[in-house]
Amino acid sequence: MSKKQKLLIAAASVIVVAVVAGYLFHDDLAKLPFRPTDSTAEHGAQRSDDNTEPTVIADELEVPWSVAFLPGGELLVTERPGRLQLINDDQTITVSGVEQIGEGGLLGVALHPDFTDNQQLYLYLTTRQPDDSLVNRIERYRLDGSQLRDKQTIIDQIPGASYHDGGRIAFGPDGLLYATTGDSGNEALAQDTSSLAGKILRLKPDGSSADDNPFGNEVYSYGHRNPQGLAWDDNGQLWSSEHGRSGLQTGFDELNKINAGANYGWPEIEGDQTREGMVMPVLHSGADETWAPASLAYHNGSFYFGGLRGVSLYEVEGADTNPQLTAHFRGDYGRIREVVVSPDGQLYFTTSNRDGRGDPATDDDRLIRVSPRSL
Repeated sequence: MSKKQKLLIAAASVIVVAVVAGYLFHDDLAKLPFRPTDSTAEHGAQRSDDNTEPTVIADELEVPWSVAFLPGGELLVTERPGRLQLINDDQTITVSGVEQIGEGGLLGVALHPDFTDNQQLYLYLTTRQPDDSLVNRIERYRLDGSQLRDKQTIIDQIPGASYHDGGRIAFGPDGLLYATTGDSGNEALAQDTSSLAGKILRLKPDGSSADDNPFGNEVYSYGHRNPQGLAWDDNGQLWSSEHGRSGLQTGFDELNKINAGANYGWPEIEGDQTREGMVMPVLHSGADETWAPASLAYHNGSFYFGGLRGVSLYEVEGADTNPQLTAHFRGDYGRIREVVVSPDGQLYFTTSNRDGRGDPATDDDRLIRVSPRSL
């Protein structure tokens, strides 16, 4: 038998196995709260290919908000109603105490830098107090298979509302936990450095404030309206994306370079306006366009963020010198929220068409993978 014939037989065998496996798995799909696609099993492995077409990893999700990769490549996805989806293992974890209201609910997720050893998982969520008020908090758990154990609230009483809740959390190169908080609809709080609202916070993993924070509390920067993206560039510099004004007057969404103690101006300045002691954005959308940036990721010199109102995957090149904005997939997938870079350098993004503000397709919401080299 020739080498070519052997290869053909091997390929046919793989196809037969795949078809049989798909048939056996099919009956279980209806039991899942989301639907893994044919490519779900692939994404746990390290990938080096650069497919030109985006690949749907999972669909029929409900307002996926944040994505994290476990050390083995498995995916965790938070859903705003209060669920944590383990995509590879087809498991759903319900997070207790979550109050889904407006923009609030189960939002950010982050893994401890030593997750391999301690399995510690952090969640940012909105909850309702006994007096019926809303607050946001960050909770820490130990992820034991598909169970959340050893719950601990590490920071509480972040002002909450049905909108402007922030919610992004991420560990920085310094091993500290950063969190974005919204102004909770009370603009004045953004300028109050004693308040946790309208800020970027910097915490030790146990929730205490970092020793060198500029105001002696958890606040790292202030004057923010509703930041929802955190990312660090190759130099370890922190950046953030932020929602500008909304309602009848929209626009002035921002990409900001974040420094300790800096005041980013809300509600006193926006766009190109200046005031002593306040920092202008590196890039903003202007008064005639709205991105509604809901995330931020950095890869190979470019920043990426999802646009909700802008219905695009945005890319910013040269942010530190001459920022150039490109909108990818404009209108192709509707509202785009999370964008994250996988360990093997692929971009994963989520749609947010079931959040009450979109026009969902039958298979929304989706988790999608694309190679940045194909953009």
